[in-house]
Amino acid sequence: MSEIKIYRIIGTYKKKHRRYLFRKEVRALKEKDALEKALSQITSIGILRRQINIQEIKEITPEESQDYLIRELSK
Repeated sequence: MSEIKIYRIIGTYKKKHRRYLFRKEVRALKEKDALEKALSQITSIGILRRQINIQEIKEITPEESQDYLIRELSK
């Protein structure tokens, strides 16, 4: 059985001629699944996928996570 990992996705998106930085931490089995989950969360606020620029996808440990819920779920 596969183990669920934690990924941190860092990137930017453009909205109304301004650039915003975002950082998402998601739990997923594969890096591709984590990216899809983060993109779906960001696009739910009205941002198009072509406006999103992913800078980094990194696997992190539960101790490195800054999201309390993800840290607790990983125990």
